[in-house]
Amino acid sequence: MAKRTAIIDIGSNSARLVIFEKTSRYGFHLICEQKSKVRIGEGAYEKEGYLQPIGIKRAYLTLKSFLHTIDKYQANKTLCVATSALRDAPNGKEFVQWIQKELGLSIKVIDGNKEAKYGAIAANNLLPIHEGISIDIGGGSSDMAFIKNGHIIDTYSLNLGTVRLKELFFDKGLSSTVINEKAKAYIQNELNQLPEHFRHTLAIGIGGTARTLSKGIMKRVAYPLDKLHAFSYNVQEHQDYLNAIPLSSAKNLKRFGLQKNRYDTIREGALIFNEILAHINAKTVISSAAGVREGVFLEQLLREDNLKFPSTINPSIVSILDRFKPLDIIEKKRKTKLKLASNLYSVLQKDIEDNKQYEEELLWAVKLSSIGQTLTVYRSHQHAFYIAMQELNYGFTHKQILLISLLLRMHGKELLNKPLFTHYKPLLPEKQVLLWLSFIYTLTVLLHEASNSANITFGYENKTLRIFSDKPLYLAKEKIKALEKPIPFAIIIEDESKLPKNKKLGI
Repeated sequence: MAKRTAIIDIGSNSARLVIFEKTSRYGFHLICEQKSKVRIGEGAYEKEGYLQPIGIKRAYLTLKSFLHTIDKYQANKTLCVATSALRDAPNGKEFVQWIQKELGLSIKVIDGNKEAKYGAIAANNLLPIHEGISIDIGGGSSDMAFIKNGHIIDTYSLNLGTVRLKELFFDKGLSSTVINEKAKAYIQNELNQLPEHFRHTLAIGIGGTARTLSKGIMKRVAYPLDKLHAFSYNVQEHQDYLNAIPLSSAKNLKRFGLQKNRYDTIREGALIFNEILAHINAKTVISSAAGVREGVFLEQLLREDNLKFPSTINPSIVSILDRFKPLDIIEKKRKTKLKLASNLYSVLQKDIEDNKQYEEELLWAVKLSSIGQTLTVYRSHQHAFYIAMQELNYGFTHKQILLISLLLRMHGKELLNKPLFTHYKPLLPEKQVLLWLSFIYTLTVLLHEASNSANITFGYENKTLRIFSDKPLYLAKEKIKALEKPIPFAIIIEDESKLPKNKKLGI
């Protein structure tokens, strides 16, 4: 696959460009993202679907600008897909041919089912989910996929879109009550065509409408983590908020804490989203910052893997280690470090008593423990925290991201960064559990740094932790002695500490 791949997604409402850089077989990261509100389908629904000059002009200038960006970033491959506005337009084919001739850009017009599949590929690989129904509300269609046991079972495309509803109902100058009644009837008529098996308690929100609503809810509840991807909420708890948006006037939308650039279509989008959630019996919504563009990329990346990352692979972890690996050569025995942490977690279960509930997060943190040194060895733990907070995007819940990041932040004597713990407390384990995990993480790192392939084992009896090593742990002893403990207990280190005899030195 190409080192750098550019993906252009032309929707009814927006056109977007992303450029991904591949770092290894399963590693990749985003290096560029651009967006323009082209509204290519503006005026089309009242003109028998024909694209109008105003939208065509915006689309052409946007695509030309995108190509300049792609050239600047020296992308090796460019893939361009277009969705409902072009596939529904009688003159869509002519537009595609015109762009090919004038800009040399090949546009692939995809149907709604393909669009739904791309969104589902992204959700299935980049969210911490194994099943659910993805909902991607665009300007001209709403594309859905049914995911079960990690597989995409079915897809369906509804003729429901924000721009379509806006031009058919919301721009008619009627009262909000009448608009909603007519629009709901239209939506229900489309939903009646949705196959019966499209029912699930988990809805996966993809696209601009779902993202905007999630951001509004995050702001409303003062959510502590500024990260949209994998944010989830209970539908019933926010039903009044979601129901009020379609009934609002355009002027009053500011009271909902929504992004201003979404005001023109968010009422229509919220109404469609609400009706779909009710129809499929969704109880929870999880938000996805990834969608069609990521799906197009992953289809290329995972074509030999049945469109699914191997179960042992997390793309965020792979990407971080690909890019931040100063000690990769030195730490060939990284598995030894993971084993140390796992064994220590097991030995201390007599007092922790959590059935190693957080072992996965602990081991991810241990695996990433040296990433901060890429920037500088000074304050490397702080660098590691910031890298993890920004780059642990895919396949993790917000609780997992925060726990892994906070463990990476641990350094020196103290086991807890109080300001960070206070800020993120609603998403973190209980304080005592976090203290134990921080202790295990810090002790593991100290022991590993001080030993070179030593055989280290542990014992824990009568409030005494014994550390046995067949090699010296001299450099670690002073730091371990000063290390804060979750509860009072003794630490005894039994290592290889014999000195060679020298009579002149009195040894």
